[in-house]
Amino acid sequence: MSRPQPLSGFPELLPRQRIVEQQVVDHLRRAFELHGFANLHTRAVEPMDQLLRKGETSKEVYVLRRLQADAEGGDAGLGLHFDLTVPFARYVLENAGKLNFPFRRYQIQPCWRGERPQEGRYREFLQADIDIVDLGELPAHYEVEVALVIADALRGLPLPPVRMHVNNRKLSQGFYQGLGIHDTDEALRIIDKLDKIGHDAVAKLLIDTVDATPEQAEACLKLASISAEDTSFVEEVRALGVSDPLLDEGLSELAAVVDAAAKEAPGFVVADMKIARGLDYYTGTVYETVMEGYEGLGSICSGGRYDKLASDGKHTYPGVGLSIGVSRILVPLLQAGKIDATREVPTCVIVALADEEDRSAANALAQRLRRRGVPTQVSPSAAKFGKQIKFADKRGIPFVLFTNEEGTQIKDIRSGEQTTVDVDAWEPPAADLHPTIVAE
Repeated sequence: MSRPQPLSGFPELLPRQRIVEQQVVDHLRRAFELHGFANLHTRAVEPMDQLLRKGETSKEVYVLRRLQADAEGGDAGLGLHFDLTVPFARYVLENAGKLNFPFRRYQIQPCWRGERPQEGRYREFLQADIDIVDLGELPAHYEVEVALVIADALRGLPLPPVRMHVNNRKLSQGFYQGLGIHDTDEALRIIDKLDKIGHDAVAKLLIDTVDATPEQAEACLKLASISAEDTSFVEEVRALGVSDPLLDEGLSELAAVVDAAAKEAPGFVVADMKIARGLDYYTGTVYETVMEGYEGLGSICSGGRYDKLASDGKHTYPGVGLSIGVSRILVPLLQAGKIDATREVPTCVIVALADEEDRSAANALAQRLRRRGVPTQVSPSAAKFGKQIKFADKRGIPFVLFTNEEGTQIKDIRSGEQTTVDVDAWEPPAADLHPTIVAE
């Protein structure tokens, strides 16, 4: 059998990298729960008509099909979810009678998207989402709250500085309407490509696709150039001389988000008029977040307000949510050696063996430590003591426990310090009990 080759776009982590990922996930989970979000886990597949009903995603969806199934088989019409928002909307509709609104949920699950793999973009990836959904009406203060939750969640991670860029689709669409552009959804999708294709290409697309005049296209690009860390953006937009009631509404809502965030998380949020978000279901505030020095990764945390994604015809469930791209953040940093774990195994103590006949006693010692929450394993063989220490050192295990004529002793293999201990009382330093994340 030939040596297997990795599949592009499906990253697999080494043990110590996986420790980093697990600890990041645990940190996010704790942060979300501190803010009162309940956990959900939705199925991996959704009906294709649900996956394709909003936005330009058809070319990215992986279709589910059994190898020998015919076109009309039981799995026909199913696809793997490409995000967690569409499955969540379906979940809310199915379980609305059992949920208490406003409903706050978080999910941390893998998603699948058939796009061209590149750094930070994978075909299988882990996302961490939060959403707040209400019945009928969703107060605008939740659009502020979700940004602050993400600020809390990311603040405690060993990451480069991050900045959240926010806009409001009502602001942009109202501006385009005030200019006389009719297809505002398409104009938003074009503006969303500004960072990828540049000023001139976007202007040409606006002219060719939505019949904008050169003057209208230039006005759209002037709006997209406005950004501010405070509410001064309002006057800059007004100075462009465009008026529309929807524009006024969007300006007011975005100003509230920026003003509140500046007080609660200074420097984290910036108003940025070029943020559009390509998916059609967003209706209000939209968010994109970048890591300083890693702007090429694109947004590491995105989302927005949506009013019509979940509706059963009688009731509407508006919501606002954000998705952290866990894989998008971690895989490039791990591969570059910018973050790492202090060891590759959870083990804190390895119990040495003088002889194979001592394995039963060594197992008993290990179990006494485990009962008190100390991750412990027994040496795989009764090799020379130096080899057993080397075994531990190679994996980053800090302590070796052994017995001799002086009793039970613990050796710190980093310092060489060796002391006699009571196995039922000894505690490792808190920093050594579990592996931790270190940043370069």
